[in-house]
Amino acid sequence: MGRGRVQLKRIENKINRQVTFSKRRGGLLKKAHEISVLCDAEVALIIFSHKGKLFEYSTESSMDKILERYERYSYAERQLVAAEPDSQINWSVEHNRLKARVELLQKSHRHYMGENLDVLSLKELQNLEQQIDTALKQIRSRRSQIMHESITDLQRKEKAIQDQNNSLAKQIKEREKAAMAQQIQWEQQSHGHNASSFLLPQPLLPCLNMGGSYQEQVPEVRRNELDLTLEPIYSYNLGCFSA
Repeated sequence: MGRGRVQLKRIENKINRQVTFSKRRGGLLKKAHEISVLCDAEVALIIFSHKGKLFEYSTESSMDKILERYERYSYAERQLVAAEPDSQINWSVEHNRLKARVELLQKSHRHYMGENLDVLSLKELQNLEQQIDTALKQIRSRRSQIMHESITDLQRKEKAIQDQNNSLAKQIKEREKAAMAQQIQWEQQSHGHNASSFLLPQPLLPCLNMGGSYQEQVPEVRRNELDLTLEPIYSYNLGCFSA
């Protein structure tokens, strides 16, 4: 005896409704996976329970890419269908599209921050981990590049400062050497002047001899032309006392 047709209506019993939801949800996710594998189709499945809990399934291309593709397709389709679109309708469509995009980005951001991970499947968690690892590699590579550039710049500045210091030290040594040579030259000139003054002949003073002839201690060419002899006066005066 075959099973009768199930009447589609809301199940009033909460327990039966929850059990039915779990069974049908599992079957729906299984069918979505089967059609994606068998038919090589991109499938995205989103389920919200009556309590607001999210259940989703997507193929390897990830949910974000499928939803973004759906948004582009639906937006382009609506643009083609509307021959003379009303401006208000266009703004409404654009608002809805941007709103959906913002919600999708907020959801991805929460996942990157480690929030609401219980709704992700194993494959989605692996994709998320791979994306985070790729981002970390890029961040570390950029950090290493900036550090290398900073070190290179500091080394260049250090070399420039060292060259400047060497140049200043060389100038100081040259100036000290020039000052030393000038001082030595001044000392040599001063010593030479003193030595020449000491070696010059001193002028001779005339000498007066008592009781003899007066002679100048000068060369013969400079003798007095009169050649006078000064006799002492006291020798004649003393003769009167000798008697």
